[in-house]
Amino acid sequence: MFRRKVAPGIEIRQFEMRDAELAFAAVEHNREHLRQWLPWVDYTRTSADIRDFISRVQVQFDANQGPQVGIWVNGAFSGSLGCHAIDWANRSSSIGYWIDAAQQGRGLITRCCVVMLDYLFHEMALHRVEIRCGTGNRRSCAIPERLGFTREGVVREAEWVNDRWVDLVVWGMLEQDWRNR
Repeated sequence: MFRRKVAPGIEIRQFEMRDAELAFAAVEHNREHLRQWLPWVDYTRTSADIRDFISRVQVQFDANQGPQVGIWVNGAFSGSLGCHAIDWANRSSSIGYWIDAAQQGRGLITRCCVVMLDYLFHEMALHRVEIRCGTGNRRSCAIPERLGFTREGVVREAEWVNDRWVDLVVWGMLEQDWRNR
């Protein structure tokens, strides 16, 4: 099972079925906050939807396609960080994340991303990792910028979110850039 300590009191670990209720409660509590930028929120209506997600991401992890993890702060579920299925032919992937609104502004996602990126570049030997964020989601875009990603461009109307098209900023990091940061 994928599990990493991020800092004292902070860890990321692969989702397990026992996490479904806690994860759903966090989504429910943050629904309005999350649905501004994440298309899956409106389709996540019950803890069974989270259990289906956990089943899919366990298959993904078991197939060596990358982890999807919960973020745990002092034992409390606080958000998620996920690696989208790895493209092994090109040794590339992308990551996505969300955090409980009450935890924003503390650098949690940035610190968790550092641990995930170390894993993806050093242990999985990926060549490239992307992060895509809504152009208007300043907090989300600040993370790849802080981490030294290169802003590569904008994909117009790339995602249907909450009854509107959202333009996405594409941020890229190459393995040599991660090693030399």
